[in-house]
Amino acid sequence: MRGTYLVRPGLMALALLIGTVFSSCERIQSIGERLAGKELPPEAPPIPIFAVNTTGAAQGPIQDYLALSGDIIAGSTVDTYPEAAGKITRLYVAVGSRVAKGAPIATVDPSRPGMRYVESVVRAPIGGTVISLPAQVGMTVSQQVSLAKIAGGGGLEVRLYVAERFISRISLRQPCEIALDAWPGEVFRGTVHEIAPTVDPASRTMEVRINVENPESKLKTGMFAKVRLITETKDNVVKIPATALVQRFGESFVFVVEPDNSGSGGFVARRRDIVPGILVDGVLEIREGLEPRDEVIVRGQTLLQEGARVNIIERIPPLDAVSSDT
Repeated sequence: MRGTYLVRPGLMALALLIGTVFSSCERIQSIGERLAGKELPPEAPPIPIFAVNTTGAAQGPIQDYLALSGDIIAGSTVDTYPEAAGKITRLYVAVGSRVAKGAPIATVDPSRPGMRYVESVVRAPIGGTVISLPAQVGMTVSQQVSLAKIAGGGGLEVRLYVAERFISRISLRQPCEIALDAWPGEVFRGTVHEIAPTVDPASRTMEVRINVENPESKLKTGMFAKVRLITETKDNVVKIPATALVQRFGESFVFVVEPDNSGSGGFVARRRDIVPGILVDGVLEIREGLEPRDEVIVRGQTLLQEGARVNIIERIPPLDAVSSDT
């Protein structure tokens, strides 16, 4: 019985200690909750920083043009006809041969069964290059059949057809840039020298001919040509990549970057309302709203607002620098 009386006080002391600890924990938790809810200020949300690419607004020329296609033809061609009907017995030239005026082209024998005539020599009516030779030895021809087509010394031309809706943009002596698959990367120059007086009622197109420079005789008749017909040239305009343009609710504007004056040392985006001009090959003319060398955001501006903080990931060379390098 004495042992029993000795154990009970120890158990009671242990129970009292555990109760005290739990009560203290509850008070500490309650104080922490009150401090968190009433006395400590809430944390401020982080300010977003947008990653962007930029480039400088350039100043220089810009050209608007019509993209057309056509064939290279000889500037002047003449067909060669025999003076008498008969059978071709000899050819003196081949396609590509250079001939002088009066040079022999072919011999035609006008003889018939039981009748013998002197052979007739067909001669070149002009000097130039033989570009077509339908005649073959043994062929029977008449005075209406062309034996050869000769291109004179008038140079080469590009013959193309312009849709009716673009006729108002065509004029004589208009400059052109010509590219050919045979000479990739090279640009040949030309000018409009002939405009047809009528429009084809079937195709609704007008024939236009362009004189083309042919250095080193690289161009050949029959080649397919891609033509840029320059319709408008502007000098010293402000221009930017078209990807910089933002259009929202009928308004056109761009974002430029400026130093952040808050002391953070970063950059902020500033909205600039602009008046766009012509758009040519991804290059946009800016009539109002930008100055040369303004740093314009060209990528990452979709979600930007006025004063947003930005981080410049890449600075792309301005358009004038890119064109001068190439």
